[in-house]
Amino acid sequence: MLSFEEESMDALATPATATGTVASPSASTASPPTATFKRVNAADKRIINAKTDVNQLVPFKYKWAWEKYLATCANHWMPQEVNMTRDIALWKSPNGLTEDERRIVKRNLGFFVTADSLAANNIVLGTYRHITAPECRQFLLRQAFEEAIHTHAYQYIVESLGLDESEIFNAYNEVPSIRNKDAFLIPYIEAIMDPNFQTGTAQNDQTLLKSLIVFACLMEGLFFYVGFTQILALGRQNKMTGAAEQYQYILRDESMHCNFGIDLINQLKLENPDLWTAAFKDEIKALFIQAVELEYQYAEDTMPRGVLGMNASMFKGYLRYIANRRATQIGLDALFPNEDNPFPWMSEMIDLKKERNFFETRVIEYQSGGALSWD
Repeated sequence: MLSFEEESMDALATPATATGTVASPSASTASPPTATFKRVNAADKRIINAKTDVNQLVPFKYKWAWEKYLATCANHWMPQEVNMTRDIALWKSPNGLTEDERRIVKRNLGFFVTADSLAANNIVLGTYRHITAPECRQFLLRQAFEEAIHTHAYQYIVESLGLDESEIFNAYNEVPSIRNKDAFLIPYIEAIMDPNFQTGTAQNDQTLLKSLIVFACLMEGLFFYVGFTQILALGRQNKMTGAAEQYQYILRDESMHCNFGIDLINQLKLENPDLWTAAFKDEIKALFIQAVELEYQYAEDTMPRGVLGMNASMFKGYLRYIANRRATQIGLDALFPNEDNPFPWMSEMIDLKKERNFFETRVIEYQSGGALSWD
């Protein structure tokens, strides 16, 4: 049985061989260890710049990462399990949805169909290369797979509704409010995807930390929430329930991704306190403020008039509320004091624990794990 005890194993040398020492594998951009015939000591593990073998998952040091990996596996789902019949009939009906509601659906899909592909690229081609904790790398692999499932889900909705695929999938080039969000994100993804980039200096370590914050707190933790709220609001009014069910599962997945990212950020800070300078914190605060404004512009574009009991101005307070939460979770002060949550039902969506999904289009029986956890 695997043990989750954090006690470290003493390094044990193996008998010498004729070939002498062989470099034990570490993260692709980390410097290889000088000793090669040593078992991994948990105390020697680090989030970045470790000299330990990244292929040896145990002994565990970061139990929180492994536990989150197990939780995500237990929550496995696939888009085609969701019945879209009612959504198709509603979409095809001339009076099924208002033009404002149709705009919300199409704008949402226009952002999300490529957003999760960007997220997967960031993980597989960037973050994974620089993280040297095997437990965290294990979660990142699962996360990348889930991003693929999310892209699959959006494609499934687009195909089911018979939407113009080229219009939806190219929206991130054609719709300014979507393009502006992606233009904000891409430099922080590309910085760590650069084949010549490697950690090990204070400047580069801060570059990675900044990328992690933008990805976890601002992309997954902020840029997704206008869309989630809008589609789930449709579902609460018994409209587009199949799409809303899939968004509900995606919200649960992304909440776990965000929480993992925040834990990763805080552990990296704990191990490298010199990175968390006053100047760096000021830079991060400025990014938060910019991200809130970009997402509010997206809210105004998707919802030019009030609909579903919501209007764009309500999202200004909501985005500031979320930004405050993300900021305090990584050790910053709240940026927008005294902001309340205008959509308390969204918290219920995230925290919901029941065997039947909120919109009750089907009973959830996952083939893998069988657990439904919203923590």
